[in-house]
Amino acid sequence: MHVKIPSMDILSQLIDLFLNLDEHLNTVVQNYGIWTYGILTLVIFLETGIVATPFLPGDSLLFAAGAIAALGSIDIGLLILLLATAAILGDTVNYWIGRKAGPLVFSKEKSLFFNKDYLRRAYDFYEIHGAKTIVIARFIPIIRTFAPFVAGIGHMNYLKFLAYNVAGGILWVMAFSLAGYFFGNIPIIKENFGLVIIGIIIVSLVPTVLEFIKHRRKPTIIP
Repeated sequence: MHVKIPSMDILSQLIDLFLNLDEHLNTVVQNYGIWTYGILTLVIFLETGIVATPFLPGDSLLFAAGAIAALGSIDIGLLILLLATAAILGDTVNYWIGRKAGPLVFSKEKSLFFNKDYLRRAYDFYEIHGAKTIVIARFIPIIRTFAPFVAGIGHMNYLKFLAYNVAGGILWVMAFSLAGYFFGNIPIIKENFGLVIIGIIIVSLVPTVLEFIKHRRKPTIIP
């Protein structure tokens, strides 16, 4: 008897969502119209603001939304304003969750919605790059979700965090949305949208991989 595995179904659906994000987003625009702004805003807020949802699309969603905006379906100016606001608010909420509940969460091992390994990576990245991590992490999947949480755990000065948060949020949203707006509908990119999304993810992960390799090559100092 064939047993259906829900987790595999969810994984395949997520892969399909990422690789065909432009098509799915087009469908959302056609079905929900102006409510598309609210849906996109919610996704970006959750992706940046809740440590349990680092798997949601971030860079790829911004790029796809920019490409859709270039077709006239949604307004690029309003899109950037709303999504930048969502990104800033998301990091703010994440910071305060980390500040208030971080130590408790840090003591727990991996669970269904929480991976302690991701938190350790974000912590190591924060230790290397300091406060500017809040800006740099915007462009790195997973680290992006956990960096403000770690900043909260470390009780980083809030005004300092806010400055980096605002700068990083605006820069991140504008960079990927405008890239999609100006380049997303070029025929070769449109026809290979899935490959472009994979490329964006790979390029985004390069800094993390390089830091990991650099960390592994450091000699262990034995007292």
